[in-house]
Amino acid sequence: MNGIDDGLLERKMTEIEKARSWSPRVVSKFEALIRSSEELTLYRVNPLAFARDRAIGEGECIDLFLHAARCGLFEMHWDVLCPQSGMVLDSFGSLRTLKTHYVCGLCDVSGETDLDDFIEVTFSASPNLRRLSFHDPGSLSVEDFHWKLRFAGDGKLPGQSVRFVDMLRGFVRGLSYLPTGATVRLPVELGLGVLAGVNVQTQAAFMVGIAGEPGPEPAVLRIRYDGHRFAPDRAIVSPGRCIVEVDNSGAVRGSLMLINWPPEIVALPSKPALEFEPYISGGMLIARQTFRRLFRSERVDEREGLGIRQVTFLFTDLKGSTALYEKLGDLNAYALVREHFALLELTAQQHGGAVVKTIGDAVMAAFSRPADAVEAALRILDEIERFNSEHGEPGIILKIGAHCGASIAVTLNENLDYFGQTVNVAARVQSLADAGEICISEALYMAPGVRQLLSGQTIMEFEAPLRGVEGNASVYRIARG
Repeated sequence: MNGIDDGLLERKMTEIEKARSWSPRVVSKFEALIRSSEELTLYRVNPLAFARDRAIGEGECIDLFLHAARCGLFEMHWDVLCPQSGMVLDSFGSLRTLKTHYVCGLCDVSGETDLDDFIEVTFSASPNLRRLSFHDPGSLSVEDFHWKLRFAGDGKLPGQSVRFVDMLRGFVRGLSYLPTGATVRLPVELGLGVLAGVNVQTQAAFMVGIAGEPGPEPAVLRIRYDGHRFAPDRAIVSPGRCIVEVDNSGAVRGSLMLINWPPEIVALPSKPALEFEPYISGGMLIARQTFRRLFRSERVDEREGLGIRQVTFLFTDLKGSTALYEKLGDLNAYALVREHFALLELTAQQHGGAVVKTIGDAVMAAFSRPADAVEAALRILDEIERFNSEHGEPGIILKIGAHCGASIAVTLNENLDYFGQTVNVAARVQSLADAGEICISEALYMAPGVRQLLSGQTIMEFEAPLRGVEGNASVYRIARG
């Protein structure tokens, strides 16, 4: 085990402890992770699993790792996962370098990367703190390079307890590095089906059918690899003994995983998506106040934007703001409005969300989980009531609206923002609310956990036109007594 820089650890732990108040023993559990964990655990930490295993609040644990990344104890990685194999197709050190398209040579699939479906945010101990073998992938054994570095090992087949990587091991016939300028010979035993090969670094891949009868001598399959593509010398090879010869004429060392897919796997019309243990998705992270505050420099590539399949937007606006400014004067009214902004930001943060921006006297907030947004809206009304009782008349009167759906994360005016029809509909839903009311769309009302959360509230359903929605749509008005 490589040593830990105790001086660096002590200084940075002190910095983390001062950053905010933490629950008892949270920081000591975090330090124990650093000191006692094996290398792979420290290279790809899932904060949600850490929270579950150590009985720590999920939100607090995410914030802990964000502070650790901000101060340099850990590095944050945006890992692009293949939904069908769990392979780490790419890993990026910042949001701005993420690509909008993914390709998996193993599964022969490609698609668009959604921040909440395919991006897992993990944390790795900084090499300055503790040097891990995984910091230098070129030094790994070919087995560790493939099975430990390139796969998120917890992905399971739907409804089963079998991990995909365990199933895959049974089909793999060979693993090898491909030194540049060299020919690698791999003796394998093949059954009927397909022989597939993939370079898990570049996703270059090939497929050769396996058919016919075994010959008296081993078949020979010759493959040229130029650093970008594999080129087999035949389309079909016989089952039985086979020598796979790979000639690498590329400028860098490659890698090869050989898989013998049996006929029943080949016959599947499509491979099912795996079920993963809960992890921090990219969409979840950018909707967190702590991330937006600590990593203000993070940007989405202005030329592309990144899709999010599900995000909830909550808008608030002041009712009677003109009268408020006239009665208190500009400076006093502005100070009161600023205080209410701070209250809304704190409440959003406490419910796993973030204030994205203020627009005049209005606020736009984002949440990755629909129920969190609704719970935050209810809490906001309670907090505003308390706020008004402490400040006296005239009070802050809010109108709140929320809607959930797909969106695009973009960078606008140097701020991580959202764009799309879901934002527009959420703003329209807010405009339907009256003083001290919350209006939510039907999509949000039907989202997991929301109706149960509202079981004790007075709710009125009504129809209203929503911009971009054909005809009238159902809206739900929540009035506090």
